[in-house]
Amino acid sequence: MTESSTVSPSLDDTQPVRVDDTGQHPVSPVPVIEIEGVHKIYRTGALEVAALRGVSLTISAGEYVALMGPSGSGKSTLMHILGCLDVPTSGTYRLAGEDVSTMTEVDLADVRNRRIGFVFQQFNLLASLSAWRNVELPLIYAGVDRSARKERALAALDRVGMGDRVEHRPGELSGGQQQRVAVARAVVSDPALVLADEPTGNLDSVSAGEVLDLLAELHDSGRTVVLITHDADVADVASTTFRIRDGQILDNSAATVGSGSR
Repeated sequence: MTESSTVSPSLDDTQPVRVDDTGQHPVSPVPVIEIEGVHKIYRTGALEVAALRGVSLTISAGEYVALMGPSGSGKSTLMHILGCLDVPTSGTYRLAGEDVSTMTEVDLADVRNRRIGFVFQQFNLLASLSAWRNVELPLIYAGVDRSARKERALAALDRVGMGDRVEHRPGELSGGQQQRVAVARAVVSDPALVLADEPTGNLDSVSAGEVLDLLAELHDSGRTVVLITHDADVADVASTTFRIRDGQILDNSAATVGSGSR
């Protein structure tokens, strides 16, 4: 239960989203995601569980892709590998051309900060910090100086329609507003990949729709967006949907093309 549970999650009182006024994000010719023959096996004593079984996947720069599957399908494990929160048991994973398959935890943490912007279902904002202080966190880890951090954090919040709430703490914001802050934090460091894990799971339908619109506008500005979901209606906003089941991507799933817009 988040602190926002006592606040109405409507986004009606926020400013309009203006992601597109940042201009086009440069598109690289190198695929953002290249996964080849990835297996992930969890071992507990003599018990082995194959969470991923030979997954191969390529996502080009500037694509909007949904990875959809039910509980237990392996999508969470795949998300952890894509987000450099875990490494494969076997197979290779190149992120923006960089092989991250066998990196140490320290190196993976550096790659996460440089290459990936995360949007989580639970928002993952620090309750004691204001909105702009939450947004600046990736820049602190990147060693950006204080004045530049604040300027970039304020600009990112303004772009997602939260320019008048920069001093508000998470408990003073609705669920939808907190998710906008999380999106601003995800893009403030200009990552190669925006990885959204069930970003609408804690929101009402109106707020969920507006957050999906925001992700679509990020994609329209040239960013690569990967959306992990169990919901076919949510997946439909992406340009392409890959379906995952029993640790494998279904052979014909790449042909499932969503509306790409709301």
